[in-house]
Amino acid sequence: MRKYWWKVVAILMLLYVIVGGLMFRVPRLNILNETIRALHFHVPMWFGMIILLFISAFYSVRYLSKSEQHLDDKAIAFANIGVVFGFLGLFTGMFWAKFTWNEWWSGDPKQNTSAIALLIYLAYLVLRHSFTDEQQRARVGAIYNIFAFAALIPLLFVLPRMTHSLHPGNGGNPGFNAYDLDSNLRKVFYPAVIAWTLMGVWMATLRIRLKRVEQEVIEKYAVS
Repeated sequence: MRKYWWKVVAILMLLYVIVGGLMFRVPRLNILNETIRALHFHVPMWFGMIILLFISAFYSVRYLSKSEQHLDDKAIAFANIGVVFGFLGLFTGMFWAKFTWNEWWSGDPKQNTSAIALLIYLAYLVLRHSFTDEQQRARVGAIYNIFAFAALIPLLFVLPRMTHSLHPGNGGNPGFNAYDLDSNLRKVFYPAVIAWTLMGVWMATLRIRLKRVEQEVIEKYAVS
């Protein structure tokens, strides 16, 4: 039971985020109004994506030093879930942009660089399928994965700040903490970051376990 405690925490915190995000009173800010509740889903999913992709890159670094297959399995599992979280963050951002900017996609620098970052990781997933040799796939994939994460940071945090952007916290546009004093948002936002990240880790571990079972089945039938 001890090894499952964090999964129970993830479920409870996610339920708290969903209920609290819908029930707690939110500040009446110009234009945003009730759509500010999307903050509990859009931003934490991006945080979760970054953490998951960092873990993926970490396992890629370890694979290059040890060449153990299970490390590559972990790297691709976390990358897959990280990309899923990235697209969820992108779609919830588009939903929010429709209500605040009156466009699903306005070509904002933050939107564009986020899309480029996800395309880089999609290319990583495609690249892996272009190799038939398992070791070659793992080694080339690990190298690409590390460079992909290195490109992710400037794309999301540096380039949008160097030009005009409608997105909060970029291009001179203040982030929420600059004018939002409502504590109810913080009560849900910080648990949301933890909850979505834990759920992402859980999903990745399930993929790793599934991969392990598939390998055991293949080895069993290969021997027989």
